[in-house]
Amino acid sequence: MSNLIFSDSFINGEFYKTNKHFSVDDPATEKSIVEVSDIDEQGVNSAIKAAQGAFVKLKSTNATERSDTLMRWYELVIKHKQTLAELMTKEQGKPLKESLGEIDYGAGFIKWFAEEAKRSYGDVIPPTDDTHRLTSFKQPVGVVAGITPWNFPVAMVTRKVAPAYAAGCSFVLKPSEYTPLCALALAYLADQAGFVKGAFNVLISQDAKTVGQILTDSEVVRKFTFTGSTGVGKQLLSQCAGTIKRTSMELGGNAPFIIFDNADIDEAIDGLMAAKFRNSGQACVAANRIFIQRSILDEVLSKITPKVAALKVANGFEEDVDIGPLIYPKAKEKVQQLEDSVERYMGRIFGAYVFPDWKAPNRLTASKEEKALHAAALEDLAAIYAKQKGDPIEIARAN
Repeated sequence: MSNLIFSDSFINGEFYKTNKHFSVDDPATEKSIVEVSDIDEQGVNSAIKAAQGAFVKLKSTNATERSDTLMRWYELVIKHKQTLAELMTKEQGKPLKESLGEIDYGAGFIKWFAEEAKRSYGDVIPPTDDTHRLTSFKQPVGVVAGITPWNFPVAMVTRKVAPAYAAGCSFVLKPSEYTPLCALALAYLADQAGFVKGAFNVLISQDAKTVGQILTDSEVVRKFTFTGSTGVGKQLLSQCAGTIKRTSMELGGNAPFIIFDNADIDEAIDGLMAAKFRNSGQACVAANRIFIQRSILDEVLSKITPKVAALKVANGFEEDVDIGPLIYPKAKEKVQQLEDSVERYMGRIFGAYVFPDWKAPNRLTASKEEKALHAAALEDLAAIYAKQKGDPIEIARAN
């Protein structure tokens, strides 16, 4: 695994060192994996400049060339699947089987956009007179900058970088400071695949606010993409307005899961277990609020309780593990605060701390909703609400 662990930002096809460092830790053991250098302002500006130069070169490439390069990147990611998956489990904590699945999932984006690169068609538009012929064609927008989260440290990167390169755009990426190693490994493999130098730059920093400000203020950066919280997304959108950037935002998440009395209960519970506890519940699409029709509440609870209790909570490298550690101690504290805040509404069925900074899955039942539950993703906490048949506000609450 060590041959894909890098400790410096990646700019213009080379690693960029600074004198300031911070530790990337294994959330399961809280031990340091590696000390990485924290990017400085000069480094951020160098990455933007490198991306600008790469964009000029990319504009002169054709779709087939970019497609072939992306396919080589895809093949390298698949070739190093085991190494990348182990690296992901090490820095993010998810079970190895989930990490292996994410490598396939993330590589799939590369393969998809390798094919789509060849399908960037224009159009012929019927004219309004006999003296004109109207056609349209697509051109790359320019340098793209993006910030990705820690919960899917491979898929969130490939889903943004691959379409940009397919279109002929260069990219400056700021991954989460909790999971920068996967992003660096992907950038290294992209370089090995033949990416234009400077077309994929990775900036490692604990100061996302400052790096984000430089990227959004830049006149060179013409598009900005972010996956994360709604609050931060609003701030970034505001910052992008000053230079009128195109933006793509994937924000927030507090998904409902509704079970009515005419459902296949066993199938619904299987779906709920997958939707709730994937990646320890640390996903924007995780089912955080479960609405159950009261007539089937007891049946659902009797079936789901043993399934939740049977989930194995352990280091992601252990055999048959279902739940790994939360990404950092603050995440566990947030879940605990949410549990405490609804204590007067909810009766805890079971749940315990299994390690000092780990959180076991809990199942809670409630007859009322608590505002705190709408304020954040619930991760390992499953909030279950009983609903009367025909409750007129059920769908409204779910939405």
